[in-house]
Amino acid sequence: MQTTTHNPTPWLQGFGLNHAVEVTGASRTLYVSGQTASAPDGSPMHPGDVAAQYKAAWQNLLDALHAADMDATNLVRLNFYTTDVPAFMAAAEEIMPIHGAAGSQIASTLLGVSALYDPGIMIEIEGTAVA
Repeated sequence: MQTTTHNPTPWLQGFGLNHAVEVTGASRTLYVSGQTASAPDGSPMHPGDVAAQYKAAWQNLLDALHAADMDATNLVRLNFYTTDVPAFMAAAEEIMPIHGAAGSQIASTLLGVSALYDPGIMIEIEGTAVA
């Protein structure tokens, strides 16, 4: 499998993101449901702290990848859903480098939503991985 990034303008790369990721030679695609800052029993973690919630949701996403014998290098797309876009953007310098440091080359979408499954949950991360 090979991935090639396409960036007609450079601004997304400042966030560790790409305009597009092309995949060739892949034989498996994994669609990961939205992951949140949820404890194993489903209870929300880190209420009011979008950065801590992002890190917990990211770990839950990594756990799902590992269950499929994949890791962060297999990710090609992440969708971010947040109930507080300004808080997400304020934390972006802290949280966005996480996937790049793990070897991910991703395209992404950030969506502001009115609510997630629990009022205490501020961020949900949905992924697509290939191998």
